[in-house]
Amino acid sequence: YMYEHGLISKPEMTLETLSGIKILKMTEQDGKIASVRVDMGKAILKPSEIPTRYEGDTAVSVPLTVDGTEYAVTCVSMGNPHCIVFVDQDVSTLDLPKIGPSFENHDMFPERINTEFIRVIDDHTLQMRVWERGSGETLACGTGACAAAVASVLNGYCPKGEDITIHLIGGDLNIRYTDEAVFLTGPATTVFEGSIEL
Repeated sequence: YMYEHGLISKPEMTLETLSGIKILKMTEQDGKIASVRVDMGKAILKPSEIPTRYEGDTAVSVPLTVDGTEYAVTCVSMGNPHCIVFVDQDVSTLDLPKIGPSFENHDMFPERINTEFIRVIDDHTLQMRVWERGSGETLACGTGACAAAVASVLNGYCPKGEDITIHLIGGDLNIRYTDEAVFLTGPATTVFEGSIEL
């Protein structure tokens, strides 16, 4: 919006967020921004910093019992806490309104948790649905897609340093997890314009 409306002149900017300053690089096509790549910073893997009640240096494929079912979960923070669950089934068949709140409010997560349910399609493609703390199911989640990509690398499903495509209900995101940072690239699309009368 800022670039296309002349508020900034370069296709690169910094943006201050609650989880720090992000660097955005935009790709232009026919005078419009086609996609934006965001440096999301480093993934936080230490359980106490996510925060979770797991101990140790990481919480990768650790057991979590939810409503009587044991899951293997991986916990990652991208400035907010995420619990990633890999499932064998098409994630569109999951009853998220039923199981999502049980993950969100589990005792292992003192500040509640966002939960991503992931099906691995191949070593560069994931299918994802997300239950966000305080919001319920959402169509997409950038930090959740980043956390899912990090977890897929840590669990050996995807290679580090290469683009991973995440299919979400709201569209596709491409994530690259490197030693330096996690990079998120997605389309920049104007959905609507309007005015507010005060």
